[in-house]
Amino acid sequence: MTDSPDTSAATTEHGLAAERARRLDHVAALRNDGTNPYPYRFDRSHTLAEIRSAHGGLQAGTETEVAVAVAGRILLKRDQGKLIFATLRDRDDEIQLFVSRAVVGDDLFARIDDLDLGDWVGVHGIVMTTRKGELSVKVSGLELLAKALRPLPDKWHGLADTDTRYRQRYADLISNDDARRVFAVRHAIIASFRRTLAAKDFVEVETPVLHVEAGGAHARPFTTHHKTLDMGLYLRIALELHLKRLVVGGMERVYEIGRVFRNEGISPRHNPEFTMMELYQAFGDYSDVMAITEELFAAAARDAIGTTVIDVNGLSVDLAEPFRRVRMIDLVREKTGVAVHPSQSVEALRSLAAEHNVRTEAQWGSGKIIEELFEALAEHALIAPTFVTGHPVETSPLARVDRNDPHLTERFELFVGGRELANGYSELNDPVEQRLRFEDEQRAKEAGNAEAGTVDEDYLRALEFGMPPTGGLGIGMDRLTMLIANVPTIRDVILFPTLRPEVLD
Repeated sequence: MTDSPDTSAATTEHGLAAERARRLDHVAALRNDGTNPYPYRFDRSHTLAEIRSAHGGLQAGTETEVAVAVAGRILLKRDQGKLIFATLRDRDDEIQLFVSRAVVGDDLFARIDDLDLGDWVGVHGIVMTTRKGELSVKVSGLELLAKALRPLPDKWHGLADTDTRYRQRYADLISNDDARRVFAVRHAIIASFRRTLAAKDFVEVETPVLHVEAGGAHARPFTTHHKTLDMGLYLRIALELHLKRLVVGGMERVYEIGRVFRNEGISPRHNPEFTMMELYQAFGDYSDVMAITEELFAAAARDAIGTTVIDVNGLSVDLAEPFRRVRMIDLVREKTGVAVHPSQSVEALRSLAAEHNVRTEAQWGSGKIIEELFEALAEHALIAPTFVTGHPVETSPLARVDRNDPHLTERFELFVGGRELANGYSELNDPVEQRLRFEDEQRAKEAGNAEAGTVDEDYLRALEFGMPPTGGLGIGMDRLTMLIANVPTIRDVILFPTLRPEVLD
């Protein structure tokens, strides 16, 4: 029997097979004795967190009359002859099990002693503290709820290989306290968004994942096929166009938190499927949604980690303070020493890009080259929260033209720690101009830009019914979780990130 957390005997393939075989034999023996090692249910009276909340202040050596029924996984176990001490963990907490042979009898004591680390158990007992003050449940009854056939990862070192951590997230969550912390932070952030938006009278909706047109962003889509209708479809690359259809329909404040899919590279910042929150507010513009962005970020941090002050690349940043606002063209000027503007000739901007070793392509216009200069030279330096505004019209097909400059748009991207976390516009609601923008996108796609959009006739029809002035916002929930939880890669905040298929024997 394995009583200690040392699983070195099971680290080799042979050792793991032998350990699994031993546990399977145990399962067979239980069944032969009339015990179901996988019963249907267990009626729990308390979570472990509830017990700790109610009795965490008990003095050492106190035995209450509070009877409880708890359940969880056995993490540690040590046999001291007539006593067994075990650590039980459920979703939120851990507690010690105090097992006395004199209380449970020889047969149950032996069955408890025969448990393996990783087994799920249901326990009946009373709340107590040991002489050392350890809050415990004094066991009077215990039943096996699920037999673990594989040994747990080492409690102190967890899964050493990061690829294995992401591939076997279930094992990572068992052994890795920080993994559980990160996903608790993620849950708290999403719950915070919902509370904040509900207080502002936004309505949460669900829109289609399968799209006839891949629109709402510049991205390469995943394609699929509907058999019955015999038609090609795209997995959505954004939530935008269907949400704005709802604004046309009179739903003045709407949002969605949903999965989107982009057939692009994998990196510490990118996963092919990720979670976006998009909202649209009638009668507002991009300044309104910038204010909402600041409020959402501050509330999310406060609700998830108890403070609005976070660490960003070694810099202490308070998300409750107003974020910096600066135009993209001004950031490029800061880095190059040259004033740039989309009204300038392509040749002049291409020459400037070459001076700074920034790649360009023949079909790009002035606006696209300016955006590339920004991404190559300025983006990585935006550590404190910064709204980058005034994107060129060429790269913002769904944003309104700036009311003071016809070459720029009323659009912003929010950067923190050199990463883009949010994107918002004063939404283009002129169907004639939108058609011209879509046609430009279509020409770019036909010229070889796989990320360009097409002409979405149904969306144009919706706009022709009239969409009021509207501010729109999209926030990457995965990157926001990375920021607030202070982890370096998007794989740490997605439970099951995209990986190459595992080769199993």
